Amino acid sequence: MKITKLARSEKNPEVFYAEFENGERLRVNVALIADYSLYTGRELDGDEYGALAASAGEASAKARALRILGKRNMSRREITERLLQKGESGETAEKTADWLQNIGAVNDAEYASLIVRHYISRGYGRMRVQDELYRRGIGRELWEDALNELPEADDRAYNLLVNKLGGKTPDPASLKRASDALYRRGFTWDEIKSAVERYKDFKGSD
Repeated sequence: MKITKLARSEKNPEVFYAEFENGERLRVNVALIADYSLYTGRELDGDEYGALAASAGEASAKARALRILGKRNMSRREITERLLQKGESGETAEKTADWLQNIGAVNDAEYASLIVRHYISRGYGRMRVQDELYRRGIGRELWEDALNELPEADDRAYNLLVNKLGGKTPDPASLKRASDALYRRGFTWDEIKSAVERYKDFKGSD
């Protein structure tokens, strides 16, 4: 199969398009041009064309994945799902995810730690953090090490309760609203109960 045209993209100088006599068009980079000795008029047999098409698809998926990851961190599952949504095949998405892991662009253990630190800083409890780890596709085998970074829940729940109640002696309705707010933030009822009792003891000593 003959290449009828090999031209640089007008939008991206690192991208080229190889057009073939059958109307096919492949997006290639400089590395592929060198590897396959591509030039206008070059004849490729069926096996060469198949290998080039596969390599071009993988290179395109890698470039796409890096662009996606340039916007925010992702887990392996998240980037794989995003590639599938963008039209990549399951095999290409998985191979690209493997490559991203190998070069360190995707690291679920580091990402899990980042998620935990982020939600700690926003005052959330363990249940909410676990929900986020699950939602973002972090394997459960990585949860415990990441969650070990959580400070004592009693202190966090108590400090939030103090902030919400303003240091005042609360009526039952205010206390319930504050407790419900803590639950929505991912604290367990046992943690909330402990924080409430601590707060009442503190107010009782005034």
